[in-house]
Order: sequence, then structure tokens, then C-alpha cells
Amino acid sequence: MMHQLYPQVWHDYRYELNKDMHIAAAHFIPHEAAGSCANVHGHTYIVNVTVAGDELDESGFLVNFQTLKQLVHRKLDHTLLNDHSDWFDGHDPNRFPTSEVVARTIYETIQRYLDTLPHKPKCLQVFVRETSTSYVVYRPKAGDR
Repeated sequence: MMHQLYPQVWHDYRYELNKDMHIAAAHFIPHEAAGSCANVHGHTYIVNVTVAGDELDESGFLVNFQTLKQLVHRKLDHTLLNDHSDWFDGHDPNRFPTSEVVARTIYETIQRYLDTLPHKPKCLQVFVRETSTSYVVYRPKAGDR
């Protein structure tokens, strides 16, 4: 069982949902500034997604936990992140599979799904822990929510 403390994002929505995931994946950062991270290596990422909204769907969910897991875990777990050319691109520094870009891309994927729901929940934050001492938080700007 995961017991993590995450940075909180202030909001005034009625409901807040958090989904934790472990993702075992490898990656490399194809840039000379990456040092040894330019070599293929792996992590067991801890990912937390925060979704909020004022209304529940017809089944009483803000969003189904399983759907969030399918959007992220099923795609990335036990893979080489660099192989996901639809998410990451070895020629574009804004799309290298760094923790920052992983967090942003998870956010974009989840929000794209949430935008299809009639009750319009919002992804407020994606937390990605790469190691026991290093993590990234991605939050959209207030105007992007």
C-alpha cells in the first residue's frame, strides 16, 4: 500500500479524487546535458493524479479510478518510455521523457479524456516521483483549467 504525502493544490470544487499508480518503466534522455541519464535506465515511478469537480456522473463517480489507470498505467508500465512516439519524441527537447515531460503528458492525456465527460471534471495536478529523493509536480496554469 502506498502512503505518500503530496503537495496540495487549492481549489473550491466540491469533490477531489486522487489516484496513485506505480509504473515500472525505462527511459533515456537523448541530450548531452543529461549525463548518465543519456543511457537507458529504469525507475519505479510513483504517480499521483488529482482530479476535482462539482458534479458526479450518472454512476456517482467524479471519474472512475480504473479509467485513470487505463489511460496511464496500461500504456506506460513495463515499457521503454522513448518508444511511445505519440507521447515522447527524441528529437524535440520539449518531448524528451524527463519526469517533467512525463507529468505534463499524463496531465494532457487525462484532461483530454475529462473534457469528453458531460460533468467536466478537471485534472488539477500530476505528481511524478522518479526516485526516493526526486519528484516533479505539474499543474496547469489557472487560466488553462
